[in-house]
Amino acid sequence: MARHTIHLPDQTEELVRRAALKGESFSATVARLVEAGARAIQGGASPSYIGVGEGPEDLGINAESYLSDLTSSR
Repeated sequence: MARHTIHLPDQTEELVRRAALKGESFSATVARLVEAGARAIQGGASPSYIGVGEGPEDLGINAESYLSDLTSSR
């Protein structure tokens, strides 16, 4: 098993401590979280709630306005 010293910002350390499972050491929690994050990135699959398509760049911000325009023009 490799041993490495890492330096975590206070906010990250707090996240790790909150994510620890009962009885899990800090190092084991960090290893588990790094592995889960790396697997998520390598998988490349987008979460199911992310839509894919084409449209205006500001669609997320102005979606209600665009939908209103569509429904009022009918």
